[in-house]
Amino acid sequence: MKKLLLIKEIYLEGFRNLGHILLEKYFKAFSWFCFIMFFIVLYAFVYRIATGFAFD
Repeated sequence: MKKLLLIKEIYLEGFRNLGHILLEKYFKAFSWFCFIMFFIVLYAFVYRIATGFAFD
């Protein structure tokens, strides 16, 4: 739980005093897009390992 709170604090600190509100919204949306894409790739990798895909 402590690690999750630390990650949350790092996320909030990264966007504090960033500047223009449009720029702040853009970076927040981009960071969520990156998190989602990372988990999709992670899911695809685990799925390939679970189904016995040969990584040649």
